[in-house]
Amino acid sequence: MERCLLVKGRVQGVGFRYWVLRQAAAIGGLEGYALNLENGDVAVLMRGEENKLNTLQTLLYKGPLFARVDSVVEAPEYKAYFPPIVNGVFKRI
Repeated sequence: MERCLLVKGRVQGVGFRYWVLRQAAAIGGLEGYALNLENGDVAVLMRGEENKLNTLQTLLYKGPLFARVDSVVEAPEYKAYFPPIVNGVFKRI
């Protein structure tokens, strides 16, 4: 299963993308990307089992220490911003 999410709030300049990678690694079995957008949001494209996607999506509402997450919404239209997912890789771009 694949999901593309848009995270809004103070999510750039606070280590959000690195934090997403650490969370994905801790969950295990996820692949995808975290991407800073020009408007200050972060887009996350992730693939894996539904329960693992749900776990990461729930964690995205928290974010790292200095982040402020206002919303996390499904945004399939942002999938075009990402390269193809590489098997076994979750990285920031």
